[in-house]
Amino acid sequence: MTNTHLKHARDLALTDSKYYPSLMPGVLPLIGPNSGASLDTQRFGADFLAEMFASPMWSSEAKQPIALLVLDTLKCYLEEVHDRAIVKGAIQAAASVYPLVYRHTISDPNDMQHWKTMTEIKSNILNRMNTAPPGIRICCVKFVQQVVLVQTAGVIDPRRPDHSDISLALVPRDHPLLTYVQLEAEGQGLLDRLLDIIHGDHSDALLVTSVLNSLGVLMHRRPVSANKILNSVLNFNPLKLANSPMTPKNKVNMKAIERTTRALLVNVLKRNGVERPNDPNNGRIQHFLERMHRMRQDIIEEASRKRPAPSEPTDGLDAAKRQRLGAHVPTPPTATPSLPPGPVSYRQLFTVDPENAAANFDVKMFQDPAIVAQILIPVLQSVDEKKLLDACNVVRSRYLALSQSMPRQPPPPAAPPVDEDEYEPDDYEPEDEEQLANRLDSVGDLAHPTPTAYELPKPPPLTPEEVQQHGELAVRRTFGMINELEEKGKGTKGGFNRLAGSDYGRDAWITIAARLASRASVGLDDPYDGINDEFAVKSVKGNLSISDTIRDLLYDYVIRDWKKRIDVAVSWLNEEWYNDTILAQSAKSSSKASTNGVSIPQKGNYYRCALRLLDGLLPYVAPSDKGLIRLYSELPAVDYEIIAKVKKMAQDPERVSLATQVLQYLHMFRPPVKDIVVDVTAELWRENDRAKPKAGALLKVWKPEILQEGTSGEGGEGGEVKTEGANGVTEVQAVA
Repeated sequence: MTNTHLKHARDLALTDSKYYPSLMPGVLPLIGPNSGASLDTQRFGADFLAEMFASPMWSSEAKQPIALLVLDTLKCYLEEVHDRAIVKGAIQAAASVYPLVYRHTISDPNDMQHWKTMTEIKSNILNRMNTAPPGIRICCVKFVQQVVLVQTAGVIDPRRPDHSDISLALVPRDHPLLTYVQLEAEGQGLLDRLLDIIHGDHSDALLVTSVLNSLGVLMHRRPVSANKILNSVLNFNPLKLANSPMTPKNKVNMKAIERTTRALLVNVLKRNGVERPNDPNNGRIQHFLERMHRMRQDIIEEASRKRPAPSEPTDGLDAAKRQRLGAHVPTPPTATPSLPPGPVSYRQLFTVDPENAAANFDVKMFQDPAIVAQILIPVLQSVDEKKLLDACNVVRSRYLALSQSMPRQPPPPAAPPVDEDEYEPDDYEPEDEEQLANRLDSVGDLAHPTPTAYELPKPPPLTPEEVQQHGELAVRRTFGMINELEEKGKGTKGGFNRLAGSDYGRDAWITIAARLASRASVGLDDPYDGINDEFAVKSVKGNLSISDTIRDLLYDYVIRDWKKRIDVAVSWLNEEWYNDTILAQSAKSSSKASTNGVSIPQKGNYYRCALRLLDGLLPYVAPSDKGLIRLYSELPAVDYEIIAKVKKMAQDPERVSLATQVLQYLHMFRPPVKDIVVDVTAELWRENDRAKPKAGALLKVWKPEILQEGTSGEGGEGGEVKTEGANGVTEVQAVA
């Protein structure tokens, strides 16, 4: 009767979810391992718990107190029962219960027992990740997904708070049971374990596809980890099993993994198209999908096609027999029509196939021989050599036959005999031997002229627009090769003393591109030409120099993934700064103060490129991106305009702390710009009310008299100022 009662209770709860809280206290003692229930009853209980907590029909607030009651039951299922169905149901239930116990522990820091039980359940499940059967491992993937969601900081928008999102952002820094740093590190470690599965063995396609399906939810709900997950997926080969024997099982596994990967990336692309249409990752995803489509056609679809008919002839004995691919049978000669009787024209003599459309082609319509040559050369290159030789033999045989059939012309009549009496010789002097030899030489030259060597006509010169177009294509191909080297991981770092072109890695090509951009057109005719070109008005609309094209491509390359390519940005800007410095020194040492009447500007390409790069990447900098401090620290030169960019970033309340950390780092480790940093901090304190506390704390230490400008005592009282340095070390400074 127990099983019948349990089924009735389950049917009642499925009808209306409000019965779950009232049914749970009565059902739980009947399904526990220590209750003496049968194996079928325990299986029913595990499935009932997983179904109950996964139901979206009742709120998480109502589930939270019941989740605390089932922890001991779930722990006993995992530790004492070895049935696969019960373990799977217990892990699925634990995946739904973990966020509820997590939120309860945040609200009640003194409840140590429930969190300890949940921690033991989590350890037991994580230990099964690598050794459990495939079905249980898939359930473990679902549990790990929930743990990563809970222990990763979510996006908290004060304008639209989402109270149902349980994340690391809810944990206070001084919680006695939940340590913020440990939870964050564990969440990132579990995310790495999920990503390692898709890069590992693909023999279990169900496990790989389950991980791919879980990554889509993580990317959508945790934007902080979206870039990391997307980069890992884009470096993932869904057709990895193509290198193993192409068995039916491997073929099915490859199709399943490829389809799941494509569905994941297509959904991400659609969501970015609505939310972030200008996201640089959209191009990378599109390129990956196209490359995967071509690979699928080459590997999977090509193997499933039927065997094409061979181009070789059959054995020639019987058309009904099977084709023998190894048989070598000569091609039968093509029947050539004979010439008609009577006079024959040149057209009839050289026409081998009168049925062909080319036989009726009139070449007289082309008056220009150059056009005929442009058509004739490709046609001759495409003609089969054997067919051409056969046609020549046919024409030769026709010509010989016509020559033999033509009647021979009679010889010219002989001259009548000359009467000696009537013969009157001319009165001339006989030629000597030298004159006779000269005349014979001239006749021989006319009969056999000396052949001259044939020379192809020179190509027409390229226009400036064509030169610009071909240069841009060459530069774009170079950056395409750089992207391929970066994807394959062939880029190596050669150190500070590396030489451009010393290897064929990514850094060598980046160095070459940066030097081409900064030095390609400098110093050819005028030592000041490199600076003046940047400030001159271009005469043709849209006409950019090769240097500007390379700069645009370097800018796009860095912006696409600026966190990983800070070294590229710093290398590029150092080349620009070095070139501007050399030009400025040569201009200073020269006796001329200007060139062609135009004064030499003080700032060259470096400041223009640096400001453009900062304008491009500052909107994408997250509050936790310490890479911005590194970028500012490695810039070769900074001025007021570059430092003042942090004021615009500080307009976002979440990034005020990062802006002040940049200013503090520059003040501490770049003494030449201390005054500029103080001025920018003062402007930030005057103009931005949300940044006033942090900016005021810095000004108390650097320049306290600025704080006296306010009438209401901005800046707070004395005490200690805690600031975070570039290395992540918190520094405490006393304030009077």
